[in-house]
Amino acid sequence: ISAFSQPLKVDEDEVEESHTTETSNGSPFRLTEKSGPLPLSVMKARQLISWYALAHNPNMSQLVNCSTSVALPLLWVRCDGSDPEGIVWLGAEPLKPRDVVTAMVFHIVTCNGPIVDQSSFTSLERVKNIHKDRHSCSSVTTKCYAQYDLFGSTIVENTVIESQSTIMVDFTWSNVESILEVPPLTSTATLNIRVESGDMRSPVFQIYKELEFLLVLAEGLKTGETEWPEVLEGKSAVDVVQQLIEGTEDNDAAAVDSNIHSSFVLERGDLDFAEQLWTRMRKTVSSYQDVVDCLTLVLQHLKCGDIQPWIHRGSNNSLSKLIQQSYHSTMPTVSVSGLNAIRMLLEIGLDKLQRDYINYFIGQELTTLNYLDYFLVSTVRPEEQVQRLHKLHHVLELVVTCSAFLSLTLQTTRAFQSCIRYYKDNPLDERHSFQLPIRPTAISAYYQNEHPFMWRVEVISGHGQKEVKTTWQLNTRPPVDHVMFDTPGKVLLEVVRYNTVISCSQTSFT
Repeated sequence: ISAFSQPLKVDEDEVEESHTTETSNGSPFRLTEKSGPLPLSVMKARQLISWYALAHNPNMSQLVNCSTSVALPLLWVRCDGSDPEGIVWLGAEPLKPRDVVTAMVFHIVTCNGPIVDQSSFTSLERVKNIHKDRHSCSSVTTKCYAQYDLFGSTIVENTVIESQSTIMVDFTWSNVESILEVPPLTSTATLNIRVESGDMRSPVFQIYKELEFLLVLAEGLKTGETEWPEVLEGKSAVDVVQQLIEGTEDNDAAAVDSNIHSSFVLERGDLDFAEQLWTRMRKTVSSYQDVVDCLTLVLQHLKCGDIQPWIHRGSNNSLSKLIQQSYHSTMPTVSVSGLNAIRMLLEIGLDKLQRDYINYFIGQELTTLNYLDYFLVSTVRPEEQVQRLHKLHHVLELVVTCSAFLSLTLQTTRAFQSCIRYYKDNPLDERHSFQLPIRPTAISAYYQNEHPFMWRVEVISGHGQKEVKTTWQLNTRPPVDHVMFDTPGKVLLEVVRYNTVISCSQTSFT
């Protein structure tokens, strides 16, 4: 239950027994080097809660020196789940209208599982009645939340095995009618997307490899040392460049191989000479000397006027500028010693990849060229240009992932402009989860016949500070990490769930 505050730590002597205590089913606590405060028995947890409440009770000031009208931070105590109810948290929260503590809200969190038999779940009506009896109310409202893992559905099963990429969708709706009710098409839905670049199953994996080579060159330009990736072709880099100069390479194959690979991404068939040079060199160079030899060969042919290759108008890399000068026989002698060779190749790759990204985003009508200006500006250092291009690639991964695996319409994918806005103000973070509103009808085929990752209903009564709620929740994974639950010893066809119930009660001091 991630919404809870961090519980207050207790003295190690107080929890010494908890180191060796076992849960009611004989399973030990889950203890790791990074474990937080250890769980207590319910009896000791209730003692802490009682002392906490006593400290806030204005009627007990003559007995408790620390009694104060100033509320302490919320208290949450981890419990070991060894009692019959399976209590895993106890909490206390002071109510303080007008900055005066007048009451205390007590929370109890129980968790049981794993549960395989769905018929053993209680009914929604019973959850309502328990709430009504506990709080002496006649009417309640309900609110439901559900979360689905779209990468875990049968439609896209095994798509991102061993990947950190996830596509979760959160639903909220009211007027719930039954436990595990499927989110209606009128519910509010939000996609939570996190994509890790470099997955071999990604439709844009090849362009990521180009970006990866750019990152290697940028690091080499910064440190003076380059860790060359494994060559993708067994041919000599100089021989491949010589074939390009002589026009004997299979240009059609090279053009296709250098584009974003996918049936739904527009391919570029207009690679100019510099871009074709980049495509060949990134696959064959394995050392700094390879880069120097290849670029020297090209510059020699340009200087002698042996070739006058075509380049895109507006190309900003230094090689393209030299090619333009060679048209008028005004090309100067250029040295590729030191870091000059790395810088020249880096500039060529930047130009090529920038044009690839423009080709996709503009071609799919996702944005305008002006909107991409931050990612494509050439007035910053090459290393910074590469970092901005890395951000843009992450946006591309997000867009293509949803297009490939969720078949989202063009209108829906325009929401990814919010991702572009995010990266204009924030550093690259592939662990960031992008939240995008979406109509349930656009993804209904991916969740309506699937099991939710999490399903929760809240039964609510009262208003304002008098509002109380009972939460009944199902998870497919243990919702707490300080208690070790039994796990099935074999693969089951049925879905395994864990049932969490959060209830509360109020005690007034006045």
